[in-house]
Amino acid sequence: MIRYEAFVKVTETGSFTRTAESMGYTQSAVSQMIKSLEEELDTTLIIRSKKGIELSHDGWEFLPYIKNVYNAHRELIEKRNEMRGLGSGVIRIGTIASISCNWLPWLIKEFKEKYPMAKFELKQGEYTNVRDWIKDGSVDFGFINPDAAEKLTTVPLKRDEMLAVVPPDHRMASMESVTLEELSREPYILLDEGELSEPMEYFKMNGLEPNTRYVVYDEYTIMSMVEEGLGISIISNLVLNRHHHKISVKSITPKLERTVSLAYKNKSVLPIASRYFIDFVISKKEELEAGAYNGI
Repeated sequence: MIRYEAFVKVTETGSFTRTAESMGYTQSAVSQMIKSLEEELDTTLIIRSKKGIELSHDGWEFLPYIKNVYNAHRELIEKRNEMRGLGSGVIRIGTIASISCNWLPWLIKEFKEKYPMAKFELKQGEYTNVRDWIKDGSVDFGFINPDAAEKLTTVPLKRDEMLAVVPPDHRMASMESVTLEELSREPYILLDEGELSEPMEYFKMNGLEPNTRYVVYDEYTIMSMVEEGLGISIISNLVLNRHHHKISVKSITPKLERTVSLAYKNKSVLPIASRYFIDFVISKKEELEAGAYNGI
């Protein structure tokens, strides 16, 4: 099973050296593991070149199956340890930026007061990443918009308002609120959220198309670009609660909101620590909705 882990980690790190360091093996040992797995499957999984490494066509085909086997085995071992009273206590979470910088530090701190031995592994990405990580077992559960959580169990936690951000000297900075039509006429900086983008869905529902000039993967980069006058954008209130940029934040008419939910595939097979944390988060739903963990 160690060969499956080595292959998964190589695809994640993009490096035999980094994989060897993370697993506590030599680089040659990791290479031998991959070679052994390729012999088992009678194919080439990884192509090596001067530019680095990349998956072969067969490597991409086998990747989801190898991930499933590796993650299923890990869950089996954790279940065995749990039944022996030796639970590892590792809680693996897929999250979006607005949750990792607001809710999670406070939730983790409170949880560890009760369970100090719990350990956390966070993987941050956009909606599609988080959904796929939950499905293939790379994380135990995650935070996501339920509209992007196909075939997953979701628990709504909060309705989060989406707000317009404009440069401080922009003509709209003096307005009390702005309309979607007004925003559609400005250079727009789009946050890449994978297959689902709440603002883009909102524009589409109203028969509008924004003047997208930039596609960015991080809200804080967007705020820096807005601060420099490169365009305007729409960002969640959770993120804006903690910003220190020189930007003007405006409500949008009509109001735009997203739903933040906790999502998982099969709670009953998750490690006990993750099940406890899921229940803990759900128990805090009223406080989350009221803004108690918004970092303000």
